[in-house]
Amino acid sequence: QWLSQQVTLLKTQNFNQLDLENLIEDLELSIKQDLRVLDSHLVILILHLLKIDYQTSVLRDSIATERVLKGWVVSICNARRDIDKLIEKNHCLTAKIEEVLSEAYPDAKERAVKEMNIYASSETQRLNDSSFPPECPWSFEQIMTEDWYPLNGVNLYDRRLAAGG
Repeated sequence: QWLSQQVTLLKTQNFNQLDLENLIEDLELSIKQDLRVLDSHLVILILHLLKIDYQTSVLRDSIATERVLKGWVVSICNARRDIDKLIEKNHCLTAKIEEVLSEAYPDAKERAVKEMNIYASSETQRLNDSSFPPECPWSFEQIMTEDWYPLNGVNLYDRRLAAGG
């Protein structure tokens, strides 16, 4: 109710009646929450892109690749959609994308190392912190491109692994 009242005061340009201190605090909290959500979606997106990259360039097990890529592709599509929706609703996030991307990447990288080591069948396939670049190897535009995947020679659509495939 308080927020609705503040919105009405803004719309009617009754600025002197605004509860500025609390309104600013509420807006800052909202922006921080949106940034946390963006970070979470980016971590999932980058995590699965890193896992696809590792699966197709290092493990190169075609049976496992076909089995695991489908799930990762669905997750990637969902993360892209969620990021698009979030930014569409909160245009102010656009200015923070690169910063959030650089903060999300180390988390995604750490998770990718842990998760992909489960699949390593030999010590040479095991990952560590230096297995992936220190900074995200892809731009935001690239990772958000609908049909782009780091597949290193594996054609996702020829294998019918696209979401719903």
